[in-house]
Amino acid sequence: MPTAIVTGQPVPGSSLEGDLRSLGFDVRTAADSAEARNLIASAPADGRVALVDARFVGHAHALRLGLTDPRFPLAAVPGAVTAQGTARQALDQALDAQDESGGGTAVAVDSLPDRLVTALDADGTPVHRPELGSLVAAVPADPQARNEARQAVLAVDEEDVRLKSAVKSRDGFFTTYCISPYSRYLARWCARRGFTPNQVTTASLLTALIAAACAATGTRPGFVAAGVLLIASFVLDCTDGQLARYSLQYSTLGAWLDATFDRAKEYAYYAGLALGAARGGDDVWALALGAMILQTCRHVVDFSFNEANHDATANTSPTAALSDKLDSVGWTVWVRRMIVLPIGERWAMIAVLTAVTTPRITFYVLLVGCALAAAYTTAGRVLRSLTRKASRTDRAALALADLADSGPLAGAPRRLFERGLPGFAVPAVALLGGVAVVACSALTGFGGWLPVAGAVLYVLTSALAVARPLKGSLDWLVPPFFRAAEYGTVLALAARADVRGALPAAFGLVAAVAYHHYDTVYRIRGDAGAPPAWLVRAIGGQEGRTLLVTVLAALLTASQFTVALTVIAVCVALLVLVESIRFWVSAGAPAVHDEGETA
Repeated sequence: MPTAIVTGQPVPGSSLEGDLRSLGFDVRTAADSAEARNLIASAPADGRVALVDARFVGHAHALRLGLTDPRFPLAAVPGAVTAQGTARQALDQALDAQDESGGGTAVAVDSLPDRLVTALDADGTPVHRPELGSLVAAVPADPQARNEARQAVLAVDEEDVRLKSAVKSRDGFFTTYCISPYSRYLARWCARRGFTPNQVTTASLLTALIAAACAATGTRPGFVAAGVLLIASFVLDCTDGQLARYSLQYSTLGAWLDATFDRAKEYAYYAGLALGAARGGDDVWALALGAMILQTCRHVVDFSFNEANHDATANTSPTAALSDKLDSVGWTVWVRRMIVLPIGERWAMIAVLTAVTTPRITFYVLLVGCALAAAYTTAGRVLRSLTRKASRTDRAALALADLADSGPLAGAPRRLFERGLPGFAVPAVALLGGVAVVACSALTGFGGWLPVAGAVLYVLTSALAVARPLKGSLDWLVPPFFRAAEYGTVLALAARADVRGALPAAFGLVAAVAYHHYDTVYRIRGDAGAPPAWLVRAIGGQEGRTLLVTVLAALLTASQFTVALTVIAVCVALLVLVESIRFWVSAGAPAVHDEGETA
């Protein structure tokens, strides 16, 4: 149990100790910093401790935001400061600084927690300060100020603020106006009954899998049920994040579940639609795989661009300035958010089309919509990059290298290209190699060796593209070009095999590899680094897998190739899942909660 130490003389009629106990703290009192130090020393070494001024006046939710958020080692609001076990040493040093400055007995003069925060700031130690908005958190200096602070507390509906803050500040039109107005109350209902965000996330996944199973029946009632359940799954998907924000239940496991289950749900639903269409005699597996590839590449564009630019210096652009200006006008904000077809709009579209049309029409509309959205977002980001004056950091270059997922084959000839390529040649070469291998695979008959030649060229261009740090203005395009090349090659070869089961096997392989790539993204987002090098080597790297499938297509019959794709998919899935689960449930994983896709 975390420990809260109330410093100073108790204030008659104060609800502070009760508020702290309601937040799960073991409350103790200390008259001065020396006694506070002793109480801190007696608290569990790996537990959270908080120091709160006895004169604190404010909302309980302000204390919750400042003292219970697990994502931040040190956090504070006016009159209160908290430290997790990993930051206890910094808090002890701040207390030492107070003793050395003679502040040990001056609790009645000002706030000891606030002085400690000042000392932490002076030492350069980062302290999180949550946005309180209209919530009150203050340490009144006299009875009149205390009465005014109490009146300010009564003037604010704390529960209304808490509910509103549970909803993401930036979301899509459909989510904002069709889901969040009631899903926030569902989140509160779950919180009051002890449900956790992870349980709601799991319920969302199970609902989506049932929806996929309904779609797989291939009947009209099944398609209608699938559409309804898909929307229900999305409501739960919004609820889990709102529940996490409402009750500040962020966790390492929750980060992993929330980050990956959205993709698992959507792509499982694609498979369900393809199975349902097959029951009606229509083979749409190529469309399902194409939709998964397009959506994955869209996400990689988002991730790569953001990683390349979020910590860049001199990061200015007239295109970005225009975008910010458009975001200041109400109707353009919503139009721009809808154009990119975010998850809410996309799932609503899929659900409605499933219920009233056929899987083929659903995939056609989905592919066209996602292609237009991809063209819009990618064009805008290219323009920003070309007009931007920015110096990209080593961290950004490392992140792009990790997203590239280069294996030993690209690393071996890299020494031949140590000088690298100039300027825009890097993404151009990556694109050229990808187009070559996909074209050779798609435009020749199954069983030929031309795709192998294209893959060999692709290995060389991949090595050349990553020969130097990816700090160029358009180098963030390299990872999405690699994704499109690898996935597109698998799709083309499976389609050319033209045997039963080839495309479903290719779907499984791409899904397993895509999981690995999403896992890489979310590790980087959490500042936890990329997956271990041994895993990348074991699954061959993107260029190694591309070469392998082309060689297998040349050596094996179409039926044998289908079996080989299935075996590779199972092996890759087992390796990446075991390592991913090990990482995300370990103590070293970041305590975050994914905020969902941005586009």
